[in-house]
Formats: sequence, C-alpha cells, structure tokens
Amino acid sequence: MLLEALSSAILGLALAWAATHRLSHRLPARALVLPTGVAGALFGAFVTHSALDAGNLLLILIGAATVSAASLSLLLRPSGRLRRRSATA
Repeated sequence: MLLEALSSAILGLALAWAATHRLSHRLPARALVLPTGVAGALFGAFVTHSALDAGNLLLILIGAATVSAASLSLLLRPSGRLRRRSATA
C-alpha cells in the first residue's frame, strides 16, 4: 500500500510538472498545479485500489494517472484564440 501511494504521488507530480512546462500559459500558478496533480493521483490510486483490491500495481497507477490528468485538465483556461464578440458590440 505504501509503494502504491508513493508511486502514484510521484506519477502525479511528474504529470503536473509536465503540464506546467507544456501548458504554462494556460494554467494558474505552479503552487496550485503541482499539489493538484499529486492529490488527483492519490485519490485515483485510492479509488482504483478500493475497486480492484491490491492485486495489480500497474492498474492502480493507470487509475491514478487518469484521475490526475482529469483533475489537471479542470485547471486549464481557454487559450484566448477563440474570441467571441458579444451581441451588443
């Protein structure tokens, strides 16, 4: 269980770090993005571990990466390319 938690936290941190380097112009401050990735990965590992039991570390890490990526995607802002004009303008 400790190995799963540590592995998923490292995986979430790596995903958040990659997201900040790749999409820094569309994400808020790094102080918010990095803990969000770690927390999402830990929550994903917990849910996957609860659903599948402690049988397979690879499946638990896949679940952790999926939930971490989903939580990081909620932080994305629009790129600004699609500017819509209001009806009154």
